[in-house]
Amino acid sequence: MTINKLIVLSLAACTSLYSAGYKIPEQSLNAVALSAAYVANANGADAAYYNPANMVFSSSENELEMNLTYISLPKMDFNETEHSKAENFLIPTIHYILPSNLKDIKFGISFVAPGGLSKRWDTPIGKTFSKEFTLEILELNPSIAYKVNDNFSIGGGLRLIKTHGIVKSDGIAPLPSSTPGIVSKETGIVKIKRNMEGDDLSFGYNLALTYKVSNKTTLAATYRSNVNLNIEGNATLSAYTENKYLNKLNGPVNTSASVSIPLPAALNLAVSHTYNDLTVEAVYERTFWSTYKDLDFEYAKDIENPVLTGAFDDSKDKSWKDTNTYRIGLTYIASPKLTVMGAIGYDETPVPTETIGFELPDANAKIISTGFKYKLSKKSTFGIAYLLSVKDDKKVTMVNENKFTGEFSNSKVSLLTVGYNYKF
Repeated sequence: MTINKLIVLSLAACTSLYSAGYKIPEQSLNAVALSAAYVANANGADAAYYNPANMVFSSSENELEMNLTYISLPKMDFNETEHSKAENFLIPTIHYILPSNLKDIKFGISFVAPGGLSKRWDTPIGKTFSKEFTLEILELNPSIAYKVNDNFSIGGGLRLIKTHGIVKSDGIAPLPSSTPGIVSKETGIVKIKRNMEGDDLSFGYNLALTYKVSNKTTLAATYRSNVNLNIEGNATLSAYTENKYLNKLNGPVNTSASVSIPLPAALNLAVSHTYNDLTVEAVYERTFWSTYKDLDFEYAKDIENPVLTGAFDDSKDKSWKDTNTYRIGLTYIASPKLTVMGAIGYDETPVPTETIGFELPDANAKIISTGFKYKLSKKSTFGIAYLLSVKDDKKVTMVNENKFTGEFSNSKVSLLTVGYNYKF
């Protein structure tokens, strides 16, 4: 199904700016500065999202963090002849931990954007697949933590996920010579378009635990459940050709449409150790992308036009694979007021070369980040963080009636985050 198909893919492409696939791990100032190497040592209001088990080790005050992230995606290239459009976004995130009258229990809540996509092409091949793929994924994540003893705590929360997607295509497709009613001289090119929009509301959960081996070393694990995004909306599909037979079937076809794609489960294992004023954290993440096996759209109306069926209705194989991500972060307390952070990471792509597309031209990524926090007073802290993710170039063969062979290159994304933390 086309509308949601591209929603899914746009979802994949947008998050691809930050992380392999279409999830976005950087949802706070600390996470951007540390390339999300921020699980065992999560110690601010954003612990409500990154490791709720750590909330019970924070102060007894209310703690609020507000962030604004500017995301820049420069143009990427295909064969150095086709170029995607540059993309720029502003994404706000909020984290809040509130005290509890219950002993050893704390509550938190986060508002984040854990995934998404935006990829637009205005070149002949690119816009046929993805003139616009935009996917917004927003999450409200209430959480709770319980201190079992002074060294061990557990936590968890609910995930309320709202998704909105827009998909547009405007290009050409070959007219199959096997189409009924067609004589050889009428075989040629068909102009095709699609315009789709849809929404979804889904639920999931997250779990966390923290064990303090000593006052310097901490072990932690977190798990976010898989959430199936069942996107439903409306689609308009149309085709135009001089062929007499197809003129009867061109449409446009206006119909409701739906598609289901996963926001995959993820397991994080982390260890942090403090040497005087320096804390080092290593994080291993396993993301279970293999639940994304195919992309199959369902339309309320039968699509009689064989060209539209092949382009927008036939099930598309994805066969994504589970991936590993490795992160190392450094946090240095330079003075009572100034904290400096930095990190590196390596993120595997789940997308096989055989099923890659213009909607999500993904590849393995190398990540580097830095940032600082400065105490304005005993109650408030201000900070800035920057992250750069650079994708490997990727040679591919794309199949859509015809074969397109080439190389995607110059794929990267920059994140600049400004954050403010306040205790009261």
